[in-house]
Amino acid sequence: MNFDRNTQVVDCRLGISHGKGGSLARAGTLSQAGKLDVVVVAMGSGRRHVTKPICEITYAIRRENIQTGVLVLYAGTGYPESGTMGSFGIDPKEIDQINMHKMAIIHFGNVRNHFVKKARDIFSGVRIPAVIITQALVDFEDFAKVGIKTRYVKPKEKDQLSDGVIMNLVNGVTRGDAASREKLSEIIVKVKETLGQIQ
Repeated sequence: MNFDRNTQVVDCRLGISHGKGGSLARAGTLSQAGKLDVVVVAMGSGRRHVTKPICEITYAIRRENIQTGVLVLYAGTGYPESGTMGSFGIDPKEIDQINMHKMAIIHFGNVRNHFVKKARDIFSGVRIPAVIITQALVDFEDFAKVGIKTRYVKPKEKDQLSDGVIMNLVNGVTRGDAASREKLSEIIVKVKETLGQIQ
């Protein structure tokens, strides 16, 4: 892919895309960049997860010459097994794929108690810094309460899930809609800040 005068090599998706998901790969696929700098983690696209902002976010970050891949979680669709609660899981292979990178960007939706639980499952194995993007308003304390270490609020040591740490949050990115320039700029600033702190 060419971004202005810079070229990035991206190992493309393993399966065909979902049109409704913004041409994002099907669940369980990794689009890997030439360098393992940043991975954008998306819930599996489908009826309940319209992942449209992911491609815009990824493109905006790549334009800043940051090597960026995309992982679509296999069990990230959250389809209900029964009642109203969705199911979620993360495969050990996906944890390994995330941990290959310097940092992660993880995109969640609009139901706070659902995605905080998903974050807990993800961070049970993730060991790298992350920027969390959500539609709903959320703060560092919400994640620390479930054992995730954050930049500003830390859980008790005995409750801490892993070495992974949430470095920055971006709220108000609507799932299924185009991301505003202001939000894309905020994401870029926070990604660069996080990369700067870990390099």
